[in-house]
Amino acid sequence: MQRHYNLFDKFCLSIDQAVRALTGHTQTSGRIYPAKHIQGPELTEAERKHAAALMRINHAGEICAQALYHGQAAISRCKEVQQKMQNAAAEEGDHLAWCQKRLEELSSHPSYLNPLWYGGSFCIGLLAGMIGDDWSLGFVAETERQVIRHLEGHLQTLPTADLRSHHILKQMEQDEAHHRDEAVACGARELPNVIKQGMALTAKIMVKIAYWV
Repeated sequence: MQRHYNLFDKFCLSIDQAVRALTGHTQTSGRIYPAKHIQGPELTEAERKHAAALMRINHAGEICAQALYHGQAAISRCKEVQQKMQNAAAEEGDHLAWCQKRLEELSSHPSYLNPLWYGGSFCIGLLAGMIGDDWSLGFVAETERQVIRHLEGHLQTLPTADLRSHHILKQMEQDEAHHRDEAVACGARELPNVIKQGMALTAKIMVKIAYWV
């Protein structure tokens, strides 16, 4: 029998999801770490620091993705859309875990501003969900398009020797494309250009800050 959550239940669930995402215990689909069997040459100190900064950006991006999907799922009126959001969040949870592991391998740390990234993205997810599921899905589709472009850029600027990070980002890129296509297939609406531009500007600010902090 399926349980129906009231407002207080959803609030408690949202708090639990936020804590799990920010402490590295988020739900995942349990897929194998893409870099598990990948070996490569030793990185120089400069290469290690640059690769770590890029993976910190990607980790922060996955924190935002978790929050976005959690916020949209919490407010969505459609059970099917809620389930798709939760499934996507689990796959994004894989990405979060992979980025965390790679940061540890590179002797680095996640962004210290992750609670801020999560809170802002969760509010955006709630707002998108309130407007309507078709707009919410449109926001997902556009987010994934921008993330794919961002990943393509990172794949170009990663140190050539960092084969492990390369394999992680390639798998993430494939997953994001799947999430984009699924959102479109479910009836995503095309967002106005002004919103797309605002999303891109916000992402640029986050990227600049997360590279260092």
